[in-house]
Amino acid sequence: MLSFNLGPIAIPMNLALLYGAFFIAWFSGWLIGRKRGTNPEAALFSMLIVGALAARGAFISQYADQYDSIVQMLDIRDGGFLLLPGIIAAVLVGIYKAWRQAALRAPLAIGVCIGLIAWGASLAVLNALQSSQAIPDISVRDIDGQPLSLQDLAGKPLVINLWATWCPPCRREMPVLAAAQAANPDIRFVFVNQGEGQALVNKFLAQQQLSLDNNLLDSGGRVGQAVGSLSLPTTLFYSADGLLKNNHLGELSHASLKHALRHISSEDQQIKLEEQP
Repeated sequence: MLSFNLGPIAIPMNLALLYGAFFIAWFSGWLIGRKRGTNPEAALFSMLIVGALAARGAFISQYADQYDSIVQMLDIRDGGFLLLPGIIAAVLVGIYKAWRQAALRAPLAIGVCIGLIAWGASLAVLNALQSSQAIPDISVRDIDGQPLSLQDLAGKPLVINLWATWCPPCRREMPVLAAAQAANPDIRFVFVNQGEGQALVNKFLAQQQLSLDNNLLDSGGRVGQAVGSLSLPTTLFYSADGLLKNNHLGELSHASLKHALRHISSEDQQIKLEEQP
């Protein structure tokens, strides 16, 4: 399962686990702090905000050459965050808050520890489940209407992008994926349209003047259901042996795509993307 659906809203599962861990940390800290007449809520929110800013800043610093404007750097919809710098920054904020307020130390420390344990355990389970997922055993059609099994695409690193013509983020990220496909011949990029017909897809590609290889049609949207994601766009990253190594829900930027491709590339393989103007 890649996403948690809350009504019409689809939340990436790793983000949903973070929200859940934060709630656990807040509730645990509140229970402990109630006896001491203090509440760690403000400190926890400060840790969360500063941690997120540090994680985003570290990501931008690492992939600065992939952004061509400040606006793109500020657009967090690409999901570009580095976990370790964010955790370090959040912990430093917590230490500072506890140092300034002695009554806050016990509830804040206990709440953070319980939240981190819950988050780490749930992430470990999620990663174990996802890493064992193989390419779905589903037959789709190519752009000419011929049947093709997705599992036949294994044998080299594989990127499967689930998209639709009516999806604005899908349309915005198409040039990014097209550039990566052209620059990385050792990685197979596959574009699986969800729920639309051949004529509509061909018309869209012609209008957008997109040169894409491996365009496939999944008229029933079965691939998204099989991998546990009902939101678009969804991008899946498989190793050469056909096992899921990473996934991305939402729009990809040049930076977030380059970061994600590292999960399926060999250590000596250089990920290439078109130079930004």
